[in-house]
Amino acid sequence: MWSKLFIVLFGLLFSPTVTAQVVDSTMVEVDTLDMESKVSYGENAISNTKALEKFFEKLYLLETTKTGKVRVVHIGDSHIQADLFTGVIRKNLQEKFGNGGLGFSFPHNLARTNGSYFMRYSSNADWNTHKITKERNGSPVGLSGISLTTKSKGFAVEINVKDNNYQFNTMKIVTPGNAAQFDMATSSKTIVLESNVPKKIVHKIKNGEAISTIADKYNISVAELKKANGLKSDKIRAGKTLKIPTNEMQKRSVKHSEFIPLPLTQDAATHSFYSETLMDKIYLIPNKSASTFALNGLIFEKNEPGITYSAIGVNGAKASDYNKCPMFFDQVPALEADLIIVSLGTNETFDKMPVQDYMNQLSTFLSNIKAKNPNAEVLVMSTPPSLLYRRSLNRFADDYARAINNQAVAGNHASWDLFAIMGGMYGVNRNYRQGLMSGDKVHYTKAGYEKQGALFSQALIDAYENFKATKKK
Repeated sequence: MWSKLFIVLFGLLFSPTVTAQVVDSTMVEVDTLDMESKVSYGENAISNTKALEKFFEKLYLLETTKTGKVRVVHIGDSHIQADLFTGVIRKNLQEKFGNGGLGFSFPHNLARTNGSYFMRYSSNADWNTHKITKERNGSPVGLSGISLTTKSKGFAVEINVKDNNYQFNTMKIVTPGNAAQFDMATSSKTIVLESNVPKKIVHKIKNGEAISTIADKYNISVAELKKANGLKSDKIRAGKTLKIPTNEMQKRSVKHSEFIPLPLTQDAATHSFYSETLMDKIYLIPNKSASTFALNGLIFEKNEPGITYSAIGVNGAKASDYNKCPMFFDQVPALEADLIIVSLGTNETFDKMPVQDYMNQLSTFLSNIKAKNPNAEVLVMSTPPSLLYRRSLNRFADDYARAINNQAVAGNHASWDLFAIMGGMYGVNRNYRQGLMSGDKVHYTKAGYEKQGALFSQALIDAYENFKATKKK
């Protein structure tokens, strides 16, 4: 009996603690084994490719004539900001059609956040920053989705190309209202100014030396020596130093750096500089006529024909955040897009936004994009699979993906179902085990984003090849 009682007490004392939890009725707990049995992968194909025919025509002209540029712009959230997913797409498209340049770039590190690898930015000034996801406070948030401002008139921003594939001939600056707030300069030159100054002589006092003997050595009076050193008596101490007054002169060189300004041209959307030779370093400096400075982004292109692929992403961003920012839509035309790709929805799923509310926000976003970029075609991606708070099926992402695919024809845009292609609602744990997802079960690893980029590149190229085959019939 006592042994049985001991076993019961031991179990009560050392069994895992059970605490009461509030259960969200909208969330479905994950059964790992059940999920594995339900994983299925969608076909890696773009839907409603008819909506991309003008884009494909431009690709065909680029491929056959080896002239001109085709510009792609990819807009989204944290899946886009780091440029891992989009970096692979850029690389693959440029390998097939030519490298026309990096496209859009932003100094994310100066805004104290993560960004693309291809350019390195450094500055001698502190910059103020405000994200599109925050409450509007008057900050000039535009094309980058992140404002970068300063009132310092002594700043310089050094821009270095980290990947020589993206050396550039043209650099464009995007600012609020296309205001002339920045100048560009090449690497600074060193100016040396020379002048004659009194020669400085310092004497270190040795043991046994008197002030009179030191004065005699330098052919000056004791009074002059005392005056030069602020001495009130003749007492001196070995090991100390004395300044020796002299009428001798010596040359002094003073060096300072000065930037070499570059000529800029202005169009309706940007201020730009063009160089006949490729560049790998340039400086942004203050325009002397400006009193405040706000940078919304930079655009880099090279002379060669080919693709430019601009990636614009903001951690935590939703379609509604962009919709509240008119300057963003006003500045997108600076990128001269032929195709605009939209990757949003993940953050809305964590708000548990009903599918119709999300589609309304997405529709507003697409309407704003099309109104400002009438010559660009549009492709919408569904969000990749994720779990809500690492434990619950993300049925919102499933609903969003179905709605995007169903409404592509009516919306006159193409779609690509990344959600289904990566395994759908039940594919998260398998993606995680394969090293494709991070521990938060929302974001993907470098390998995961690179796989997504490779899949989309292949889907887009396959759709283009089908277009060509049909065109030749």
